[in-house]
Order: sequence, then C-alpha cells, then structure tokens
Amino acid sequence: MPHILIAADAEWVIDDVRSALETPDTTFVVCRRGQDVAAAAKRQTPDLAVLDLQIGNMGGMAVCMNLRLEESGGRLPHIRVLMLLDRAADIFLARRAGAEGWLVKPLDSLRLSRAARTVLKGGTVYEGLPPVQLAPTATAETEDEAADEVAGDGDAPPDAGGEPAADGVGAESARGDEVPAG
Repeated sequence: MPHILIAADAEWVIDDVRSALETPDTTFVVCRRGQDVAAAAKRQTPDLAVLDLQIGNMGGMAVCMNLRLEESGGRLPHIRVLMLLDRAADIFLARRAGAEGWLVKPLDSLRLSRAARTVLKGGTVYEGLPPVQLAPTATAETEDEAADEVAGDGDAPPDAGGEPAADGVGAESARGDEVPAG
C-alpha cells in the first residue's frame, strides 16, 4: 500500500495527482506549505513525494534539497521524489536538487501514473531531456597522441625512482633499465 505525500498549494495540482494515483490501497498526505513537508515525512515516511515546483513559501526545489539534507543528517530515510516542473528550463534545478524523476506540466493522468509507478519501483523518469549523444570513438591517431601526452614530451628522462620492488630483488625504471635493489 503506497503512501504518497503531495506538496502543492494549487488545488488543481492536488486534484490531478490524487485522481491519477489513487487506488483503494493508496494513502495520501497533502502539504500546502513546503516548510511542512519534512515534519509530515517524519510523522509517516512516504513511499513517494510528489512536489510541485511552485509552492507558495518554499518551492519544490528547496523542499527536495531539504529532504536530501535531512536524509544525509540521519533524520529521515531516503524518500523518492517526483517533481512537477513548470517548464523544461527547470530540469537543471530538479537534477541538482536530487529528484528521482520529473514531469513538465501540463500533466495528464497517464504520464503521471506511469512516472509515479516507475519512481516507486526504484527507477527514474527524466522527461524533457534531449537524447544522450555518445561521443565519437577515438581513432588510433588520437589514442597515440593521448599516450604521448601521458608519457611526457620526451625532453627529460623519467625519474628512475630507485625504490626496491616488493620482492626486494629490483625493479625496472621507466626507461627499461634495471634498478638495483636496496
């Protein structure tokens, strides 16, 4: 039976979330002020917190960050967070706040219920992000150049070190000479 905390001050947001997520087994607690969320979570830990970005006195980003701070201080367990964003530009903030998922408004019941189920199961929902572009693979030429940079420019010989090997016999220097033990 999932217990869901809704943090929003707009009645239509609360109604949309409730209607999309309500089942006979689901319980809800509604916080209309962001500053009340941590106390409500301490009274009964929610399985999921659905946070609206725009909450009158303490917005969803600050609430999410506060939940993460309470968790890091050992005062709350980890609470999965689904953020409801106003625009795609808010994605950066949701990511920085540590939300497991977010949806960009306007909401619809299907997207909201699918996202909540995913986050409740331990997954993530990052709506509005462009597809990830993979970096082109390195060519042999660029790999050789990278190896040259790591090895140095060749002007000065690497330090032989003179440290004995773990077996006490000797070690090879970076130039390939044997370095006597001890």
